[in-house]
Amino acid sequence: MTNIKVGDIVSRSSYNNDILFYVESINNNTWIAILKGVTIRIEADSPIDDLALASESRIHQSMDYINEKINYNDVKRLSRYGKILHLDGDRKYSEKTEKYYRKRGLNYVVKYVAEHKQPIIIKSLLAAYRPDILVITGHDGMIKKGKNFNDIENYRNSKYFYKTVAEARSLNPNRNDLVIFAGACQSYYEALISAGANFASSPARILIDFVDPLIVAEKISTTNNNKVVLMSDLEPKIRNGRKAVGGIGAKGKSL
Repeated sequence: MTNIKVGDIVSRSSYNNDILFYVESINNNTWIAILKGVTIRIEADSPIDDLALASESRIHQSMDYINEKINYNDVKRLSRYGKILHLDGDRKYSEKTEKYYRKRGLNYVVKYVAEHKQPIIIKSLLAAYRPDILVITGHDGMIKKGKNFNDIENYRNSKYFYKTVAEARSLNPNRNDLVIFAGACQSYYEALISAGANFASSPARILIDFVDPLIVAEKISTTNNNKVVLMSDLEPKIRNGRKAVGGIGAKGKSL
């Protein structure tokens, strides 16, 4: 048995070590590890004997990538921006998200809330913070990749994102009043849009960058309220464009 432990940064040998994950937990009966992406919003599981510890150089490369994304375009803004409420199912990402928003002078509240708890707590958070923009994200992934696209049970966390969007829309049905982004890697895009999201991932069921939801929220927050934000405005800013994120558009929230 390998010496892999919780908190290690690893890759999967059977996937040619293409993605770096940190080990969230290990089932000591089955020796199956739950993994979460270091720079992308995917959740997966793997036998621990398929895992390899990442090299220090590759870990540093990933951390440099994250820091570059956070620190890019560090400017002070003077306008009154729309208020963002960001729910993130990953504690590490929630901390990075706060840095990203703070660097850009945005008006934000970030909460670390596990995906399965998000539908339970969303109404109280909306009542407490009254945001203009709601981000519902964390990690996701298809359980049987490439199959059962229309079965929400084939997604790790899409059903929780779906329920959270629906709960939020039950309080505020106007999509221009409360703008919602929902989803993570490989999320059930069509279901999230049907539940009431303005923008969601992932139309092509691909991996999304950890900053994709942040980019959408920032664009809406900083766009004047007499303009509409469309996917054509967001596509150049998102690494995989419309394959990663889609949506119906929304009015900006800056005054």
